[in-house]
Amino acid sequence: MKKIRNTMIISLIMVFFAACGDDFTVISPKEYDGKFPDESAINIDIVFSDSGRVNFHIQAPLLNKYENGDESYFDCPEGVTVVSYDDWGYKQSVLTADYAISNDTEQQMEAHRNVVVTNLQKKETIETEKIIWDKRNKKIYSDVAVKLIKEDGSVYYGEGFESDERFKKYTIWRFKADVYRSDI
Repeated sequence: MKKIRNTMIISLIMVFFAACGDDFTVISPKEYDGKFPDESAINIDIVFSDSGRVNFHIQAPLLNKYENGDESYFDCPEGVTVVSYDDWGYKQSVLTADYAISNDTEQQMEAHRNVVVTNLQKKETIETEKIIWDKRNKKIYSDVAVKLIKEDGSVYYGEGFESDERFKKYTIWRFKADVYRSDI
């Protein structure tokens, strides 16, 4: 019996050391815009909730954190998807962009390049190259050219817009319309 126990212990130790080889992969930090991030995470999936209700769901293939003294910020150099939810837990809107940066000090996130915001309940979409999400004041806005596509196919252009952070109510600035309707 003692011989069997010793044989099992030796076997387990051998399996442990065989599994813990020295075949480690060293990943070099990746440079972005001339800077190296302090921390990086791949395939991030973050859920923001309040009192058990999901408010926002953020996904990105890569999240980098940079720290510079008292200031820190995050960026998503490979794109981001942000889903907002209404008070009943249904998806309200979806924002996608090729790049995003979030500054904790200023409480805002900027999305750049191929930015698309879709109100899933109204079936309306805004396309632009830049959107700023002001978390402190709970609004999103842009000061560059925007294109609004309504459910009926009508298209509106403007030079910026402002909306609540869930994209339920919005105002297009300096807009003009090109109306296209599929039912005519």
